[in-house]
Amino acid sequence: MFTASYHHHRLIFRQPSGTSRGVLHHRDSYFLLLRDSSNPAVAGIGECGVIPGLSPDDRPGFSQRIEQLCNEINHSGISGISSLHEWPSLNFALETALLDYSGGGNRILFESGFTAGKTAIPINGLIWMGDEEFMLKQILERLASGYRVIKIKVGAIDFNTELKLIAGIRRHFSEKEITIRLDANGAFSPQEAMEKLDRLAVYDIHSIEQPIKPGNSAVMADICRSSPIAVALDEELTGITETREKRRLLEIIRPQYIILKPSLLGGFEASAEWIGLAESLGAGWWITSALESNIGLNAIAQWTATLGNHLPQGLGTGSLYTNNISSPLESGNGVLRFLPEQPWDLTHTGIDNPIPHQP
Repeated sequence: MFTASYHHHRLIFRQPSGTSRGVLHHRDSYFLLLRDSSNPAVAGIGECGVIPGLSPDDRPGFSQRIEQLCNEINHSGISGISSLHEWPSLNFALETALLDYSGGGNRILFESGFTAGKTAIPINGLIWMGDEEFMLKQILERLASGYRVIKIKVGAIDFNTELKLIAGIRRHFSEKEITIRLDANGAFSPQEAMEKLDRLAVYDIHSIEQPIKPGNSAVMADICRSSPIAVALDEELTGITETREKRRLLEIIRPQYIILKPSLLGGFEASAEWIGLAESLGAGWWITSALESNIGLNAIAQWTATLGNHLPQGLGTGSLYTNNISSPLESGNGVLRFLPEQPWDLTHTGIDNPIPHQP
């Protein structure tokens, strides 16, 4: 019979990280630990947590629901768990912990050339919002590190300053040399969105995520039809769990891309359903993390590696924190790799006796 427990760990950003919803200094993660009473040395780990203002789980009762989930498992087993549809991050943690446990507790959830260390996942370099000097410094660092796709968060500083930064990139690097993705996190108003998109388009932008806030599908549909830049839905997908509603949203808006964050959407099965629906309507997609520690990032990366999507993914977030979980993941030169010989250090996860990774 499974026994469950959880452990809280506050991840500290190396530098304050700005989004259109505010500046992040830390992120609280909770590790769900699953053991079997007949084999307590093997533990499966899953991660859940919230991003303030962005996660559906960001509401009162989150930590209490984690405790309730553990109590349900301890008293009635996995079959005794009540619905987690309203808590997508918890569902992601449970799905991940079960996969990890069934694989022997070695953090290998999906075997592939990636976990064997033979292949790498192309990723974009993330540029956080901030003042002009801070953003320019990041851009130069990412380019020097070998990234050829960069994702710039826009919407927090003066728009003309953001245009100036993007224009500076284009003066030195053509569209063939550097691909620019943008992420507005819903920062543009419906009234100003098209004007801003027209002004951005002259810089050969690959795509823009969530130009306006979610919840206005008619306006978003108009933007997707008229925008000179391909539009990707991100926050628009969160909170929608029924297949019929997912299909209806995509049929109304008809985005060029969707962005999938498994911990915000309820896990891998839920994300795979979104992919199938998007592909049936001719939309592209890629995967990004939701700023998880390396526990969550590892699970997402391993799953992504099995999907056969060759677009750069948004999985280069492992170095954001000063106290992340040491893992076999390594990012650099525009790719994410898994190094089988590199051990895990699970001290921060709450496991009393960490078991080294066995390739």
